[in-house]
Amino acid sequence: MPEQLSQETERARGALPFGPAEVTGPSMVPTLHHGDVLLVHWGARVRPGDVIVLRHPFQQDLLVVKRAAERRGTGWWVLGDNAFAGGDSTDYGVVPEDLVLGRVRFRYRPPRSGQRSPLAVVRWALSAVRPVLADRSASRRLRAR
Repeated sequence: MPEQLSQETERARGALPFGPAEVTGPSMVPTLHHGDVLLVHWGARVRPGDVIVLRHPFQQDLLVVKRAAERRGTGWWVLGDNAFAGGDSTDYGVVPEDLVLGRVRFRYRPPRSGQRSPLAVVRWALSAVRPVLADRSASRRLRAR
């Protein structure tokens, strides 16, 4: 199942270079989780290992988030960080460059409803906002599959 983004993402993508996107689905676990809010740099240059937002090649009204593993011709081979979830280039092949919309810069993980102890709140506060960094080993993982 591809990691889907909320419909508000498309509306927020207007003229601003940065915008929010909310994650639904498990395909980018452990990097991203269901409910995470992303800060996306629309139109940013993509390099191998970056987490990106793209239009699904077969359902172009569906936005997904994946890791750009490597460049292939005029597009990108993309993979989810969760190998068991599917919904990446192993299913639909190379994603054309014009379907890549932007690069994820930060993620915000909202607090869970059960976090009431002071220790849980401190842990959440220390990890709630994190940059989403490129994983340069993505192309090595691709060759290993």
